[in-house]
Amino acid sequence: MIFEFPNIDPIAFSVGPLSVRWYALAYIAGFLLGWRYCLYLVGLNKDVRPNKDDIDDYLAWAILGVILGGRFGYVLFYQSSLYMDNPLEVLKLWHGGMSFHGGVVGVVLSLLIYAGVKKINVFRLADMAACAAPIGVFFGRITNFINGELFGRVTDVPWGIVFPRGGELPRHPSQLYESLLEGLALFTILAILARRESIRARPGVLSGVFLFGYGFFRSVAELFRQPDDQLGFLWGGSSMGQLLSIPMMLAGLFLIAYAWRHEQKT
Repeated sequence: MIFEFPNIDPIAFSVGPLSVRWYALAYIAGFLLGWRYCLYLVGLNKDVRPNKDDIDDYLAWAILGVILGGRFGYVLFYQSSLYMDNPLEVLKLWHGGMSFHGGVVGVVLSLLIYAGVKKINVFRLADMAACAAPIGVFFGRITNFINGELFGRVTDVPWGIVFPRGGELPRHPSQLYESLLEGLALFTILAILARRESIRARPGVLSGVFLFGYGFFRSVAELFRQPDDQLGFLWGGSSMGQLLSIPMMLAGLFLIAYAWRHEQKT
């Protein structure tokens, strides 16, 4: 059985000349639901900063970190030659092109700066951001599927889909694999761990689990995802996503080991 790609308009709705895309709504949903979830996590550690005011104030920093980091990460890792020839294209976010790994770097920088300014424990704040991040990943990958982009490799599995830009052969719906692994599964793991007092007493463990978990799940999903046309397969037959996930997983393991040895009062 071969499934034809569902004809979903990438524009969710229009108001006059303004068109709102599903991709934009995914970002909005990710930030708003992530913010609300962080407020819930604050309630698990009462009288310990970051508090609700800290989370409210940090939201704008997180948005800036994701957008700037994601964009420049894509420029650096995926399309450097294109943007070197056309530098103004970097500013045209509506043309697409965001890197999750770059977004992580942007968020880490925003966490370090914000925590330093507010004099709060950066690992506690990072743990909350890490627990909320898979929400945005889930919606983002669903939107990749709606847009018919970042599809998988050619396959003969019964659920293979013929994507409009993927030729005539069915392909893995790898966007949905990623939404389930990097989004739903990782969120569930972190949510379970976040309810354990022994984990919360070691700031940084949840951040480490997120870094390792995302890197691992992304590496698995990349086995089914079609590599970017301009890059193809790289060293050892790996993809750019897999190569970028290696330092992410190593950083996660280091952070877990470090945080586990430094228990703090909650």
